[in-house]
Amino acid sequence: MSRRHHHHVYVVALSPLVLDEARFRKANPDYVPGRPCVYVGMTGLDPDLRFDKHKAGIQSNRFVFTYGTHLLPELYEVYNPMPYAAACEMEVELAIALREAGYGVWQA
Repeated sequence: MSRRHHHHVYVVALSPLVLDEARFRKANPDYVPGRPCVYVGMTGLDPDLRFDKHKAGIQSNRFVFTYGTHLLPELYEVYNPMPYAAACEMEVELAIALREAGYGVWQA
């Protein structure tokens, strides 16, 4: 693997309590009750390390810090690693695909 292909997309499971947040509900008008709520991100770090940083409050997304429970590698491992530009695109595409599947999605 070349050094330039070290970016990753990742998906964090969020507690269903995130649905109590008006901003999250507003961003997910087509959410199907009972489907998972997730955060989709992109990083140059290993996804496990990035998740740990979120939970420690380091460059953390508020929803991941408060509601993040664990990573969902089955939703993203197939894509990683990739170049930066591809990771930027995949972050958006994956969020859209999960939203279309009825997930509640936050993507920064």
